[in-house]
Amino acid sequence: MDPNTLTADSYQTDGQAASPLYRRFPSFFYYTRMAGIVWRASGAARRGVYDDERWGLDSWRIIQALERVGVRFAIEGREHLRQVAGPCVVVGNHMSTLETFVLPCLLLPFGRATFVVKRSLVDYPVFRHVMRSRQPVVVERVNPRDDFKAVMEQGGERLAQGLSVVVFPQTTRTTTFDPEEFNTIGVKLAKRAGVPILPVALKTDAWGNGRLLKDFGPIDPRKTVHLAFGPPLEVHGNGQAEQAAIIDFIQTKLTGWARE
Repeated sequence: MDPNTLTADSYQTDGQAASPLYRRFPSFFYYTRMAGIVWRASGAARRGVYDDERWGLDSWRIIQALERVGVRFAIEGREHLRQVAGPCVVVGNHMSTLETFVLPCLLLPFGRATFVVKRSLVDYPVFRHVMRSRQPVVVERVNPRDDFKAVMEQGGERLAQGLSVVVFPQTTRTTTFDPEEFNTIGVKLAKRAGVPILPVALKTDAWGNGRLLKDFGPIDPRKTVHLAFGPPLEVHGNGQAEQAAIIDFIQTKLTGWARE
């Protein structure tokens, strides 16, 4: 899997990717390698030389580091990214920290992208330099009305600049999917900006949520990471039909993966 030509419609982890030693202590070996990737990325960002190519390469290195400790990836539906001629709003469920690290190398071969992120990510030690260099849309997670305004304004600006915007409408990361907690902010941004919306279903609980530091939980190589992109949707009317279609796509994928 070459990050420079990562345009295949699907991807499955090679069964020989894992190291037997690393599988015994997956969290230790993964976070050791991840720390090195982030440290070098932070240095490049501080020097002002951290670009999309480097971001995509580091994102691919994260996948390699997870595969090395036994985590398997199953990625599908990337042909739908080719169907989008310009920037779009990517909307998905939010299960763990993993998707923030892995989605760049899947999206960037098809165009520039950024994320809607909470304030703490742009203030996080070391990692903040990387995140700030990516022109994120920053929300405070204090006042929903202020956050909505920030997404509409900053998100609209990024889309006008040619960047796709990744939005996780759930208020927090969770291993279960509750449609009632999946708000319509992504659909509203796409409608206002006049761009398509692209659903992505995520099962990323192989990277657990931590007790002390939620972003850095245990790595469980027994679980497969699933990512599936759905067909792009044009938002019509009030967007209720598109919101329902996105929820149905995510629920259907998660239900199927749960049977494995």
